[in-house]
Amino acid sequence: MDGSTRFVGLDVSKAKVAIAFADAGVDAAQFVGTIANTPEKIRQAVSNLGAPQRLQVCYEAGPTGYGIYRLLGRMGVACTVIAPTLTPHRPGDRVKTDRRDALDLARLHRAGALTAVWVPGEEDETLRDLVRAREDAKVDQLRARHRLSKFLLRHDLHPPTALPAWSKKHRQWLESLKLDGSAGVIFREYLYAIDEIVARVARLEAAIHHAATDSPHAPVIQALQTLRGVAEVTATTIVAEVGCFSRFRSPRQLMAYTGLVPREYSSGAGRWQGGITRTGNAHLRRVVIESSWAYRHRPAVGLQLRRRQEGQSAEVCAISWRAQHRLHEKFMRLTMRGKGGGVASAAVAREFLGFAWAIGRSIEDPRHVPASAA
Repeated sequence: MDGSTRFVGLDVSKAKVAIAFADAGVDAAQFVGTIANTPEKIRQAVSNLGAPQRLQVCYEAGPTGYGIYRLLGRMGVACTVIAPTLTPHRPGDRVKTDRRDALDLARLHRAGALTAVWVPGEEDETLRDLVRAREDAKVDQLRARHRLSKFLLRHDLHPPTALPAWSKKHRQWLESLKLDGSAGVIFREYLYAIDEIVARVARLEAAIHHAATDSPHAPVIQALQTLRGVAEVTATTIVAEVGCFSRFRSPRQLMAYTGLVPREYSSGAGRWQGGITRTGNAHLRRVVIESSWAYRHRPAVGLQLRRRQEGQSAEVCAISWRAQHRLHEKFMRLTMRGKGGGVASAAVAREFLGFAWAIGRSIEDPRHVPASAA
């Protein structure tokens, strides 16, 4: 066996892993076989392919996570996790099998035609799971409230007109309702479901608060809260989804990662630009667009924002103040030109990421930036 590089493609599913490899300088890729998706089987199969320093392994990101990446890293084998949406496909190819996918990954990896994704560390992944669990709980809360409100509507039960929905007084009105029979059982179950979800959200937010104040990411999370429209949960979500601001060489890369750059089709003398691509991180895109609505108001430092800025450096607070002026002017300029609020907020969110990137880069310790960030 010579010392040339061997490029290995893994087609990973929940139960099985299909393995193929393509040697440098050899045209044909070879299929090895399919094994069970267990650490022992994967370790044995990869060890049989050659010396660790000779192997370059890749597989597509998916619901199985990054366990294989970390396993191979402990073995000293170079591994790349691939963005599945950016994997090239032959036009007209309608046959898809695990064997063909593994062979294609090996060949494309050898050709350098695959796009890698950034693999978060275990702490980063835990923080990301935490904020996404809270996001799921908020979605469940909204659905539970809708079920109850539609149930009351079918029974012609309406709150007083001036009563804000789901306020303290609205809750008191709900508790004052008396329904008999099966309707009463259903009403109490719907109300109990809402209370259970509210308690779940509170528990998750307590865990987020702990991470925001006592974790390696705490300095960046606290600094991001100097921006208007960014409180603790939003700042933690931004850090959890970005992971490391220093892995982006420019704000434009962060904007593209979030899917907030405009679509474009240019050919010859023609140039067309449309709405945002929406091909990036949807969780990050949602929170920054929500935050961007705060910039429709004139620049000001209110009580809550002043409290969040206490203890932060003058440089970070200056970035926050510049952001208020620039983003407010952009929001007003777009709305005065007749653009809708959704279009304006997306455009403001795109520039908002530039200020968040500047703050994140100024706070992150270069010694703690992962090697993969480069």
